[in-house]
Amino acid sequence: MKNTRPRPGFGPRPIGLGESGRGATPAQQAVLRALEAQAQPVTLAALCSATSLHINTVREHLDALVRDGLVQRTKAAPSGRGRPAWEYSAVPGATAADDHEYAGLAATLAAALHRHSPDPKRESVAAGRTWGSRLASGERDPVGASGSDRRRAVVALLARLRFTPVTRPRARTVRLTTCPLLATAQEYPDVVCSIHLGMVEGALQQWGDTAMSVDLRPFAEPGSCLLAFVPEPPTAPARRRSR
Repeated sequence: MKNTRPRPGFGPRPIGLGESGRGATPAQQAVLRALEAQAQPVTLAALCSATSLHINTVREHLDALVRDGLVQRTKAAPSGRGRPAWEYSAVPGATAADDHEYAGLAATLAAALHRHSPDPKRESVAAGRTWGSRLASGERDPVGASGSDRRRAVVALLARLRFTPVTRPRARTVRLTTCPLLATAQEYPDVVCSIHLGMVEGALQQWGDTAMSVDLRPFAEPGSCLLAFVPEPPTAPARRRSR
């Protein structure tokens, strides 16, 4: 049976500092998460295929991650003529040590909300909106930006939260290929997935975007959830009464 769920990705906070003392950028985090999801070291071409990113973009992020000690680069075994290709893998221990403790706490809270709330989904969306608003208030505010700029800001936020989003330019649908709370989301989707939906809604609202709604479809594709940005239809002008 094929896996129809995203891969686990622990902890809703930035990856720890590399050897340079800098934290990985959201784009670098997405590449690192894609590497962590691989069972064995992969080539640059394979990683480009997994992330849908341009080869020059992935190479730049990998170089930075290697410098910071978060990714290991090794030579592949010789095969035929030519130089062996480079292979990349995530360095064990690059993520924070208390990720599993965070996941356990989140599971406990999700179970309590699921069992005791009269409407777990509604309350979870509301909690997620509050969380998303707080997160967005600490991010660069794309006020006055276009809808596509705000979508990119949301994708960057999701990357920082370790959802490993995969999208294409101008696309309105984002594939979330990892989940920071996968096990809990499988057990309590009405709580966890609703919180994640509300988080995106809260971020958009904090950034003043009232012309865009979002739709989250958990486990919609093999290996990913789908987040769709849906433009709200324009409001029809009120008809004037004739005298």
